[in-house]
Order: sequence, then C-alpha cells, then structure tokens
Amino acid sequence: MMVAVLLAFLSLGSSALAADATGTWTWTVQRGDNTIEQTLKLKQDGEKLTGTISGRQGGETEIEDGKVSEDTITFKVTREFNGNRFVISYQGKVDDETIKGEISFDRQGETVKRPWEAKRAE
Repeated sequence: MMVAVLLAFLSLGSSALAADATGTWTWTVQRGDNTIEQTLKLKQDGEKLTGTISGRQGGETEIEDGKVSEDTITFKVTREFNGNRFVISYQGKVDDETIKGEISFDRQGETVKRPWEAKRAE
C-alpha cells in the first residue's frame, strides 16, 4: 500500500513538487558601514510571480518578469541612481523557509554577481 501511494505521488510530476514563493521574505545587504534590511513581498499564481521589493529610501518597487519553474524563481528590478537606470536580476531556489540564489547586475560594462539568501518572514 505504501509503495502504491509513493508511486502515485511521483507520477503527479514536477508540478506537485513546485515550491510556493508567496509570502514576505527578508534579508540584509551591506552598503559601506550600513546594514540595510530588504523586504520582498511575492504572490505566486502558477508560474507567474508578482510583487514588490523595498528600496533604499523605504519605498517599494514592483518586480518585473517574475517567473516560477518548479522550485526556482526569477525576477528583475529596475532602479535609478544618480540619474542612471539599472536592472538587477534575481534568481533563487525556494524551499519552505529560504530562497538561496544570486543577484546579477551590470557595473561599468561588467556583470557583477553576488549570493542572495532570503528568509520567510510570514
């Protein structure tokens, strides 16, 4: 009986194993001597991901191109600094309480990549 239940579960395919990214996620970023807490609010609808991310001044920015594929999420955030627009790309694997991945952005024509780890707040 147990084997039959396990086989039935496995036959459901990867959609049954997809992570749920909906919720509020937090992490900290070091900028010089300052530690800044970031907050990401996500809503998942199938493979579509929408939400907001906190900004430097405490405001929120909509995420763009949010997608979910099994346990991986991807999205972009467009920021402006000193009159210049730049895009930060986020990628991460979701488990119940953590998203681990990397962010990437261009700096003076070079792609910069950094590790990223957020914890579920809600």
